[in-house]
Amino acid sequence: MDFKEHIIDKLTELTKLDRGTVSGAVETPPDEKLGDLAFPCFPLAKVMRKAPPLIAQELASQLSSDELIDKVDAVGGYLNFFYNRAAFINDTVSAARSAGDGWGRSDEGSGKTVLVEYSSPNIAKPFHIGHLFSTAVGNSLAKIYKFLGYDVQSLNHLGDWGTQFGKLICAYKRWGDPEVIEKDPINELLKIYVRFHEEAEKDPSLDDEAREYFKRLEDGDEEATALWSHFRELSLKEFNRIYDMLGVKFDSYNGEAFYSDKMDEVVQILRDKGLLVESGGAMVVDLSDMDMPPCMILKSDGATIYATRDIAAALYRHRTYNFYKNIYVVGLPQSLHFRQIFETMKRAGWEWSKDCVHVGFGLVKLPGKNMSTRHGDVIFLEDVLNESIEKTRAIIENNNSAVDDIDDVSKKIGIGAVLYTFLKNSREKDIVFSWESMLDFDGESAPYCMYGYARGKSILRRAEGIDYSNADLTKSVSDDAYTLVKQLELFGDAVKDAAAKYEPFYVTRYVTNLVKLFNKFYNTNPIMRDDVPEDVKKARLAIVDAVCTVIRSALALLGIDVVESM
Repeated sequence: MDFKEHIIDKLTELTKLDRGTVSGAVETPPDEKLGDLAFPCFPLAKVMRKAPPLIAQELASQLSSDELIDKVDAVGGYLNFFYNRAAFINDTVSAARSAGDGWGRSDEGSGKTVLVEYSSPNIAKPFHIGHLFSTAVGNSLAKIYKFLGYDVQSLNHLGDWGTQFGKLICAYKRWGDPEVIEKDPINELLKIYVRFHEEAEKDPSLDDEAREYFKRLEDGDEEATALWSHFRELSLKEFNRIYDMLGVKFDSYNGEAFYSDKMDEVVQILRDKGLLVESGGAMVVDLSDMDMPPCMILKSDGATIYATRDIAAALYRHRTYNFYKNIYVVGLPQSLHFRQIFETMKRAGWEWSKDCVHVGFGLVKLPGKNMSTRHGDVIFLEDVLNESIEKTRAIIENNNSAVDDIDDVSKKIGIGAVLYTFLKNSREKDIVFSWESMLDFDGESAPYCMYGYARGKSILRRAEGIDYSNADLTKSVSDDAYTLVKQLELFGDAVKDAAAKYEPFYVTRYVTNLVKLFNKFYNTNPIMRDDVPEDVKKARLAIVDAVCTVIRSALALLGIDVVESM
């Protein structure tokens, strides 16, 4: 039974108002002491020709006998509803346990396809800590949309095209050692890429040579294409090792190069629509009426640019997937770029361009570190993940924790700690990387949430042999039990909020609060103590069981695996 919907139905029946109006007016009081739901009677004053306080009193008397409502207070012009706590706990926990991993799920996305483009590292460059922001947010959003019934396609739009490959081919031809590169491809390719920029500052003619190599690549030159293909293959092998550590999988690795033969059509469409104008030798779409710089489609030498490829990719995706949403999880500095291409697509007459969404995110700040691959000062993501795993292992060993498989537990907690850090706040906020807060077992962190789950599972293991499948949940009615179960009920809403606002942190905040309330419940409602009556014990075990399932489900939506003991 959905208590909120039940009350909305009752109010609709009594007030004769439109149900949508009633639903929109119902609110949650800021303090639980004021009730579980509140309804302002002021909109009824004109209709009923009575003062709101009097209307509230009359409605309160009509609703007071409802078995799902403990009491209804008329305070001023408001109706404050207090649920029947025993009924609420019984209904909610029973429903959650019956649903299991399906608690909070929805079929709202049935028949709709959502594309999520994320991660998208550049070929032949290191997978650094900054790439994790896009990867963590995108992977979580993909899981969230799947949870809500959407057909989700995870896309890795690799940076595998552009003038940087002319630079890399130029550098490889001059300084590359095939045997050395085979042994450590990303590091060695980065070294020669960095060297190219150092040398080009002294000899600008190298930039012309690099542009020529990229032109050869665009023209299908056999040698240039073979080198590009080799760099791509080596890079993907390295990237997939990182993705395996993170538990991330993609449905498509179509990068920029995939669209290289699809751009002429885009240029022709924009030309036929009369959108292309010449500007300094380049062909652009004038967006000055939108207070935006022009969207460049062709450079002065006739070469394509990011915008051309992104528009070609969007058109291909629409034709291939007929998407409901096409989401780009790309850093905030690219906001203008996406505004330009979305506006250009709109002017091309593509009505579906409104379903393309840029989901931006902030920066990763590490004191004294600059993550520009142009100068080589990067923090490799693999190094960060391994260090987090090592630090976690040391904490477990120092605490003399008894775990069955310390390697597996350290890996799950260590990687979970890093992922949680990128998802704990609104994605537009910059992240200040801190090992202390990341691995804090007592604060807002993955280890804290995972420990809450492990504690609950430990209780259930100790209760092995006790049958609580049909527990009388009315035997566990307390303030802390009630507050905990109210949080349990909100899981589905948190997931829907995360999807609607493209913000995984709604789920992160939800599960963190759930664990906090569980810890309080655990400390004030003894479970396995000898003096706890058997029926109370069973009721509390049923609550623990439901909470553990939801903690696991919520963390899974963040890409975090739980551990059974810590």
